[in-house]
Amino acid sequence: MSETPEHETSTPEGKETPPVVVKKYANRRLYNTESSSYITLDTLAEMVRGGRDFVVYDAKTGEDITRGVLTQIIVEEENKGRALLPTGFLRHLIAFYGDSLQNLVPRYLDQAMANFARQQQDMRVAMQQTMGNLFPFNMEEMGRQMERAMTLFSPFYRPPGSATPDAAGADHVEQEVEMLRAEVAELRRQLAEARKERGGSGGKQP
Repeated sequence: MSETPEHETSTPEGKETPPVVVKKYANRRLYNTESSSYITLDTLAEMVRGGRDFVVYDAKTGEDITRGVLTQIIVEEENKGRALLPTGFLRHLIAFYGDSLQNLVPRYLDQAMANFARQQQDMRVAMQQTMGNLFPFNMEEMGRQMERAMTLFSPFYRPPGSATPDAAGADHVEQEVEMLRAEVAELRRQLAEARKERGGSGGKQP
């Protein structure tokens, strides 16, 4: 059985990789012909996330039912509480069925999602670079600083499991205040250096 070009994917080397052929039987079981094993809708969802293309055929008639299976995956994901499709969007989508513009909607949605997918990785890289430059310290260190900040604002605050305040509580708070001031000054210095580095790199022309 031949596959249509829309189901073909390309490897980094430019070679087209044929999709995995999945057969759906009358008992609703899905059979992966590549791994010779039965799979579930969750397996197909993971294949989509991993960029592995597949095509689903009705085992009896040979009809391509990929679209219906993908729709079923979306319904399953939505029922799990992973709501991705807004109610308003669904209403608009339903309204287009039978409309004169119905034939234009699939192409528009396909192009819009393709553009978003291409930009997704660039957005993630840009956010990681920005956050990494603005916040050069790690989360563990941030937690310790927040704990000291709580001590500053409440002399009676202690981390879970620590001893209760004693007569030396005032001296302890004063020491924490001095440590916190020093850390704030260090953080300001790091942020200033990060901004300076980003400003310098952004002003250079290749």
